[in-house]
Formats: sequence, C-alpha cells, structure tokens
Amino acid sequence: MKKISTILLLGSILTSGWLQAQEMRDRVITTAVPFLLVAADARAAGMGDQGVATEVDAYSQQWNPAKFAFATSEHGIAISYTPYLSDIVSDIFLGGLSYHYKVDDRSAFAGSLRYFSLGTIETRQNVEQVPLLVSPNELTFDASYSLKLSETFSMAVAGRYLRSDLGLSDGQDLGAAGSFGVDVAAFYQSDAVVYNNFDGVWRFGVNISNIGPKMSYDDAGQENFIPTNLRLGGGFDFIFNPDSKLGVYLEFNKLLVPTPQDFNGDGVIDQEDDDIYNTTTSIGGIFESFTDAPDGLSEELKEVTWALGTEYTFRDAIKLRAGYFNESDEKGYRKFVSVGGGFKYEEFVIIDISYLFSTSQFPSPLDKTLRFGLTFNLGDEYIN
Repeated sequence: MKKISTILLLGSILTSGWLQAQEMRDRVITTAVPFLLVAADARAAGMGDQGVATEVDAYSQQWNPAKFAFATSEHGIAISYTPYLSDIVSDIFLGGLSYHYKVDDRSAFAGSLRYFSLGTIETRQNVEQVPLLVSPNELTFDASYSLKLSETFSMAVAGRYLRSDLGLSDGQDLGAAGSFGVDVAAFYQSDAVVYNNFDGVWRFGVNISNIGPKMSYDDAGQENFIPTNLRLGGGFDFIFNPDSKLGVYLEFNKLLVPTPQDFNGDGVIDQEDDDIYNTTTSIGGIFESFTDAPDGLSEELKEVTWALGTEYTFRDAIKLRAGYFNESDEKGYRKFVSVGGGFKYEEFVIIDISYLFSTSQFPSPLDKTLRFGLTFNLGDEYIN
C-alpha cells in the first residue's frame, strides 16, 4: 500500500480539490486511473463536464456510446488536448482520439484512445542519490457498438482496455497494471415536438461505465477499484427557428465504488480498515456503493455530483456554451464554472475550445485552462 499511496494521492489531486482535514479526506472515494472521469473533449468541458444526454458528436464514446446510432455523418474523427496543472508544469496532459463509423441508419461502430501523461518525474531514495527520470502514463483503448431499437431509442455496449504505468516508487519498478471495463448505455431522442412559440427535442441518457475487475500495482497484490460510474441525465432543445436553437442539460454522476470506512471503530481509516475494504469484489462494490455510506442516505446523496449546462447554436456554424459542476465539500470539493465555443469551418471541420473557472476555495488543477478539440465529419449524411 505504501508504494502506491503517493500515486493515489496524485489521482485525488487531479480529479478533486485539496481537502481540508483528514476526516474529510477519509470520506473521498479514490480509484485507479481517475483520469477516466475527466472530460477529454472541449465540448463537454464547456458545459460543465457532461455529455450523457447532449446531442451526438464524435466524442460520445466517453459519455454515452448509444448516441452514435443517431450520428448524422458516416465517419467522424475527433482529436482533443487538455493540459493539466499548466500554471506549474508544461508536460502533464490528457489527449484523446475518437472515431465512429455509421454502418447504416440504425447502427454504428466507434472506438477511442485516451492517453494521460504525468510528465517527467525525478525519483531518488535520498538527497545524495543520482535521480532517475521516469515518465508515468496511463491509457485506455475502447470500442463500442450502438443500435437503434426504435426511431427514438438506442442502446450500446462498449469494451475498454485500461493500462497504468506509474514508473518507480521506493526505488522499485511498479510495472504496468492492467484491467478491462465494460459500458452499458442507452439514449432517447424524441422527434421534434411543436409548441406554441417554438419546436423542441427531448433527450435522455444513461451510461454505466467501467464495469470490470480491480487493478493491482504492487507485488503484494494490493488491488484498487477502477472508476465504475453511473451517469444519468436529460435535456431539451428549444428550436426557435431554422437558424437558432438553445439546449439545456442536467446530468448526475455517482461512482459505483464502496465508501472507505472505519471498520474497527478506532477513529481513523488505517491499514487494517484498508484490508477489510479490499476484500470487497468489484461487482459486490457496485451494489454496496448505494447503501454503505457511514452517515446513511444523507452521505449517499453527497456522493452524487451534478452538472448543469447549456449550448446555443446559430446556423449550425457557431456554438456558445456554459456550464456549472458541483461536488460535495466532503467528497472532493470540485466546483467550477466553464464556458466554451464551437466553430464550423468548410462544412465538415469543427473547432471546439473551453475554459474553466474554479469556484471552490481549493482550485481545480484545470483552473484557468484552455482545452481544444478538432472534429472532422466525413462521408454520407444521415437525417434523424
């Protein structure tokens, strides 16, 4: 456990704010490969890190692969880049590459690659030792298939390979840890509904992602849960006229991972408690995650994050976005406002950018960071 404690702390820093006290830290759920929960694309980032029920795009693999069945282009290629801790270092980043192929009007295949580089780090046992340079990194590769079960409803399954190579700790090579995960997703998109002063489209989505076995980093067999996660959301598009529409979306997220607890009642969560915690299986942890919070239902609700976002589209060429993300102070303290935009160039190229403002007293590692995305929509067009 000592070998990977520093790495799990780094994961907490990357996905959460700094925490105020040990009691509060003990309540935070940590997992392996936490970068999987971070928005890899600028479009979703501009709406408060959400995408389970938004309009389909080439980045849908992370949020809800069932949306690909409603894709309007035969081929979609997307590239994204997100710098981390840019005020401190320049070599930590999250990059993504996505592709989808619309087989016909009802089905689609998709795949994506996400790569998280933690930069170059000097490691040494003592101050006299010559430092050894290591380059920790993590990556995932996944593929999905989506199918329309009706004109308004689709489902998808995805498989994901996860690899985490965290270099050295205490002078020993941790080696690369690996695991796999499965996603099960569904998406509903209504036909246009006519109201008094506008038309509208309803969307709802759900995705249970990263269902799979734990990852082990060290020789002792210490296992860590992967970030199995439940996303649930809905949205509505106000279509004012053929040139102008406004989408409003709300999304909820909950990690399906057990809550750390003081099992022996000594007032702290120590190695003995960790040993008991780690006897829980990954599947058992999914079910326990709904009822195991020490303070009952009130704490279970604190483990749910929520995001509210909006996207205004003008002539399908210019998009303006804004969003807010909220997490309980006791479960990570992530709170931020995001803004962004999208611009279509030459009918098949889309450029996306987003910017994040932390509203927590413990700034996000993405605070005041620009994210970038580039999308190419090619081939035949489909009309939903």
